[in-house]
Amino acid sequence: MAPRIVSLLPSATEVVTALGMGEHLVGRSHECDYPAEVVDVPVMTRPRINPAKPSRGLHRQVSKLITKALSVFEVDADALKAAKPDIILTQHQCTACAVSEADLNAALATWTGSQPVVVSVAPETLDQVWRSFGTMADAFDLRWAGNELAERARERVEIIAMRGAALDPKPTIACVEWIDPPMIAGNWVPELVTAAGGVPVMAKKGQHSEFTTLSKLAKSDPDAMIFMPCGFDLARTLEEAAPFIARPTIAAMRAVRQKKLWAVDGNAYFNRPGPRLVTSLEILAEILNPGAFNFSREGTAWASVAGSS
Repeated sequence: MAPRIVSLLPSATEVVTALGMGEHLVGRSHECDYPAEVVDVPVMTRPRINPAKPSRGLHRQVSKLITKALSVFEVDADALKAAKPDIILTQHQCTACAVSEADLNAALATWTGSQPVVVSVAPETLDQVWRSFGTMADAFDLRWAGNELAERARERVEIIAMRGAALDPKPTIACVEWIDPPMIAGNWVPELVTAAGGVPVMAKKGQHSEFTTLSKLAKSDPDAMIFMPCGFDLARTLEEAAPFIARPTIAAMRAVRQKKLWAVDGNAYFNRPGPRLVTSLEILAEILNPGAFNFSREGTAWASVAGSS
């Protein structure tokens, strides 16, 4: 009997569909939007914040919730129960990024009878992301397919990384995962930068993304900055990056003066530890070394900020 699957994590939803199990999805999070066919799947979560607010306002809302030991999202317990899932996919890495394991447990607390299997992941490096494919696939008795999906991702990354390693010079890159206040992208992003032929600034692989100050960011003096705010698409990232680089401390940075600034669709690519991290690497490689890489992602997945080139 095919399992009834609820995915409360966008990257997990992408893995489910990549494994050919999309037709068995009976629930998703409000952020699960890829591939396009999943938008017809019933939504099981909702935000406790107003996502339309600017970066600073969103940060304040999130901080208040976390101070109160609340996550940014909540589970619709009634909808979840009505979906009658056999398997629920979630995460235990970040309360600001998706429904937490604690929220899910609270929603399941009143259930009686058979409980669904809960699979929770928290990858912090590329290798852990690839291995999480097998962990999720194992719940569907498709470990072999999960391993194949992971192996294809590894191979594509290795091909680009080999070419990236041979390129010179290697620019220093600050990847900004939140704009106001600034946060430097960690976890798997430094690995992507290195594989694309760059050198990550203020971040190391496997370490969580951390907030910093304008002065510390300016002092790091990267050759370039790439904006990839969590949850923002390309258009919104371009909109919020413009006033940020106009702030005096940032405007004086070499990367700003030399117009080495780019925005990417972080929500679709860099923020999600799923199969499209390979596409994220292609985006970075194309930005940093356009003469060596051309994946035709400009304009849809990335763009120059304020006319930089």
